[in-house]
Amino acid sequence: MSVLEIAANALITVSILFAGRNSVHTWWTGIIGCALFGVLFYQARLYADVTLQIFFVGTSALGWYHWVRGSNGDTLSTSHASRRGLVWASATGLVALFGYGFILYHYSNAYAPFLDSAILVFSVIAQLLLMQRKIETWWFWLGVNTIAVPLYLSRGLYLTSALYTAYWVNAVISSQRWRRDIAGLAAEREALP
Repeated sequence: MSVLEIAANALITVSILFAGRNSVHTWWTGIIGCALFGVLFYQARLYADVTLQIFFVGTSALGWYHWVRGSNGDTLSTSHASRRGLVWASATGLVALFGYGFILYHYSNAYAPFLDSAILVFSVIAQLLLMQRKIETWWFWLGVNTIAVPLYLSRGLYLTSALYTAYWVNAVISSQRWRRDIAGLAAEREALP
């Protein structure tokens, strides 16, 4: 366990806890943590995860802006994604997973290219849903964490693996919290004249 792994995990843990609490501070803490994880995953030859960290840094900046400003200049509310959008995202994700996994398998020395690609692809979907404050983000994060824990453990990233186990639990709790937020918003709308 290196200082880099400890620092990356500490910042990402804070970011994830902020996300679960629907706090805008998730974004700036995530930017710093993802930059550190990019270096860590490069050292572990998990190249899809390096790509993912670059994506996270960029989308965290956009997410930060989007949560504060929303699409119409209003603060963005927690809501559900459309069923059609989720089916499209999942199908596209599977195609991307196998395409990127194929590239890594044949053209790099990547470790577990298809599992690594699954983490990449479904994290992208989860991040895009998080940026829009869609509750289904947590279901994708559950899947990502389920794959990530044993993969990171197999690369000797013990702290990262342990924390991804905690992130799995956080995703369950956060899903419930966001569900209550949505119910509260619906009750407020019904109470308006």
